[in-house]
Amino acid sequence: MTMLLAIDTATAYAGLALHDGLRVRAECTWESARRHTVELLPRLTEMLEQLGLTPAHLTGLAVTRGPGSFTGLRVGLAVAKGLALTCRLPLVGIPTLDVLAAAQGRDRRPLCAVLQAGRSRLSVAFYRWRRGAWRLVMEPYLTTWPLLTAAITTPTLFCGEIDQAGADALAALGERAVLLPPAAGLRRPGFLAELGWRRLRRGESDDPASLTPIYLNQPVR
Repeated sequence: MTMLLAIDTATAYAGLALHDGLRVRAECTWESARRHTVELLPRLTEMLEQLGLTPAHLTGLAVTRGPGSFTGLRVGLAVAKGLALTCRLPLVGIPTLDVLAAAQGRDRRPLCAVLQAGRSRLSVAFYRWRRGAWRLVMEPYLTTWPLLTAAITTPTLFCGEIDQAGADALAALGERAVLLPPAAGLRRPGFLAELGWRRLRRGESDDPASLTPIYLNQPVR
């Protein structure tokens, strides 16, 4: 039996998924705010018990590695690294915004994935549909809604953590902005698990000792 565990605590939204390589066996996403430390392991234990599993049944791990909040990323990576070392499991780190992009359907227009970064800032990355998947075309960076919308000159899809200020800013762009439905913007750990499986099938894995979070510290632009 194969079973990959996906862990996402990158932002105020957290998630877990169990994937056996053919289907998502269990998935849970919740708004955690700053309670990742006390909520993650109990929810993981409950999910494993629902399927009659223990950590000994796991054969791989995938974890979001950023961008995201300092505390959230630290919690998820610590749990993933601990399991990887204790159970001798292959571990892969996946950029957080890639998980959002992976959930979107094919489209010829560019895609902007958005995370809230605090203090009215956003973490964003841009993607294009190429060779059957969304491919990163611009590295993640920090910005604000006014700066982001001012740079949009062609019709663009937007997904992710879009608050009311963001919705209003995008609405002002008219046809240049297509706001995808909230359900499509939820960062589902099932997609994190699928991205993890693809890397593991290619024989790729990350060293738990050297895997580090992606923090965006550059000036807002």
